[in-house]
Amino acid sequence: GTWVHWVLFNIPADIRNLSEDLPITGKNVDPNAIYVGKNSWGDTRYGGPCPPSGTHRYYFKLYALDTTISLLPGATKEQVLKEMEGYILAQSELMGTFSK
Repeated sequence: GTWVHWVLFNIPADIRNLSEDLPITGKNVDPNAIYVGKNSWGDTRYGGPCPPSGTHRYYFKLYALDTTISLLPGATKEQVLKEMEGYILAQSELMGTFSK
């Protein structure tokens, strides 16, 4: 199955990197912050790679939208993907692997 490690949405178009001090919110509505959704742990924090065994693949997906998503922080990946339908201008994907 798929394990969600992190969900970010409403990233401003001028953001070029995710620095540690980037304004991210997982609880409050803040129009100047990037919103964080729920991961598979039911949390809004980033959960790094830690496969139980073998080599696992990790996908990083980025979407350029022509709108802001109206969901609140804490939305699930599925809710964000559904809300994005019809607004995707471009998308990119990076796949990495990790083994224990």
